[in-house]
Amino acid sequence: MPKPYSYDFRQKVLQAIELDGFKKSQVSEMFNISRNTINLWLQRKAETGDVQALPNRPLGNNHKILDWEEFRTFAKTHGDKTQVEMAQLWHSEISDAFGKLR
Repeated sequence: MPKPYSYDFRQKVLQAIELDGFKKSQVSEMFNISRNTINLWLQRKAETGDVQALPNRPLGNNHKILDWEEFRTFAKTHGDKTQVEMAQLWHSEISDAFGKLR
């Protein structure tokens, strides 16, 4: 995943439009970014009041296990079982080897 544009850069781009009066197409060429990116930043600023980058979270990384020490203990206790069996024994919803929630 590419690194997001810096906060300072985002502010400069929007300043060129909002304060300096340039058109989006001009700013797009000046800063070598797409108009779509500018539109997204303007939309985010309208909705949140700022253009800060969203936290960088990889897709599919919503960990169900939050207490890793508890899980280590569980894995040592039930290490002779398959992943499907362990998913069934775990006290909260977790997916098995086939992606099915248990």
